[in-house]
Amino acid sequence: MTESSKDRVYERFQLIVNGPALFNAIVAGLELNVFEYLREHPDAGFEDLERFTALRPHSLRVLLLGLTATELVSKQDGRYRNSAFADDALAADRPHSWRETLIGWRRFQYPAFPRATEALREGRNVALEAYDGPGETLYARLAHDPALVAAYHDSIAPFTHLFVAGLLDHPELSTVGHLLDVGGGDGTTAISFARRFPGARVTIFDMPAVAERAELVVPEDLAARIRLHPGDLFRDEFPGDVDAVLFSHVLEPFDEQRSVGLLSKAVRALPPGGRIFAYGMTAPDDEDGGLLAARLSLYLNVLVAVGGLAHPVADYERWLSEAGATTVKAYPGLPYEHGLVVGTVG
Repeated sequence: MTESSKDRVYERFQLIVNGPALFNAIVAGLELNVFEYLREHPDAGFEDLERFTALRPHSLRVLLLGLTATELVSKQDGRYRNSAFADDALAADRPHSWRETLIGWRRFQYPAFPRATEALREGRNVALEAYDGPGETLYARLAHDPALVAAYHDSIAPFTHLFVAGLLDHPELSTVGHLLDVGGGDGTTAISFARRFPGARVTIFDMPAVAERAELVVPEDLAARIRLHPGDLFRDEFPGDVDAVLFSHVLEPFDEQRSVGLLSKAVRALPPGGRIFAYGMTAPDDEDGGLLAARLSLYLNVLVAVGGLAHPVADYERWLSEAGATTVKAYPGLPYEHGLVVGTVG
């Protein structure tokens, strides 16, 4: 190993092991609206921030030390300002803002990670025990509490805004007439699809509790083109009268057997020439990297469901063929470690 690679690994190590503390400093900054304030008042002084946050001086010093260490905030001549990234990505009024996502990670994801060793040893999502109710997945247990359903989907919607462009920019989506959005959640992807393609329709298939949430979120001007179809992902057949089925971030939580079963149902719901779009976060085919893919895979296995993984594109290709797709095309290397695999039904 060269000295430069040693330095890189060491710097990466330091960032990771100090990350939990700095992550929470960022969330504190979000909850105290520090990034919002600095966007509106660049080059604010310490006293300005003290008055705005109502924090004691010592507490504010600690917070600002943490935020400047992340480089999201800079300090020069005693004055503070956001980085360009913080101005854009942490502001509350941006649909792609990381604000609710990071607050949601702290609430739903990061309390589970300390049980990673236990989950890996036992091969089960042991952190699910923190949520009452029946069901073997996080989604099933959240479904019994509408407030938790709303909070969870509020936390993932901004991330969906970030990821959806890589899907909708693909030319094959532009020729879809009626899309079945399996596990479509609160409708974030369906809404983006309907706005991008005004001649298309969308049916969202998800659990009844989630469909109720989507009914509240879908805008009135799109209600005629976005239909809700509540159902059980594994027990119910998918509705027909569609020419394409989308699995966007739906297959990652599940193992091969369940994933092939879902893809096979999609094949049965489609006419000849219909297409299946499998889109999600993907590990490299040799599974040797990817920060987002690694974090997601740990989270899935500790909390969400048994067998989850940011599956490599090669897995989706094989599964679509096993499910009955006659033609399979893969599009790896999309933004945010995403990949798209398209299967056509013969």
